[in-house]
This record gives sequence, C-alpha cells and structure tokens, in this order.
Amino acid sequence: MENRKLPTMEYYSVTTVPMDEKGNLIRSGVNGGLYKKEQPQQQPVNYIYVESVDDYSKKVADLGGKIIVSKMEVPGMGWFALAQDPEGNVFGIFEVMPMT
Repeated sequence: MENRKLPTMEYYSVTTVPMDEKGNLIRSGVNGGLYKKEQPQQQPVNYIYVESVDDYSKKVADLGGKIIVSKMEVPGMGWFALAQDPEGNVFGIFEVMPMT
C-alpha cells in the first residue's frame, strides 16, 4: 500500500492497486484518499470511477437520483460530481484524467 500527500491540499492518496497509464486499476482492488473534515457534520462519501462524469450524471437523473454538486475539475487528477440516490444516500462519481 502506498500513501501520498498531495502538495496543494490536505489530502492523502491511498493506493492499494497499481494503475495503468490512463489511471485505471490493473486488477481488482480499492484505491482512494483521505482528508480532514471541513465541517463537523460532514459524512464520508464513496466515489465510483466512471468513464464519463457527464454521461453518468445523466444516468443518475434518468434513474430517479439527482446531482447535488455539478461536475468539477480536480486539477491534474480528473473530474467529479456528487449525486444523491432516490433514498437520499450521497455518493460521488469520478472520471480520471488521462495521464500523459
């Protein structure tokens, strides 16, 4: 397992599975990150890698959920949006920026 602090913010990348040149996992596993709560009531959010935040944002809405934070860029990493399912559970979708 590898842990790495990003230089631009208090965020620690946690890597348990290597990634290919596009940022995709090369085998089954879980990668992610940790950061300090910004507000006391803040809850953990699970993120799901998707091929396109735009396409999956539309799918969320088509299936009865809603996007609560529209697509935003994480510089040098990719794009994300926060969604809420019909039962009120919040989750994130994340599109990896191709590595060059």
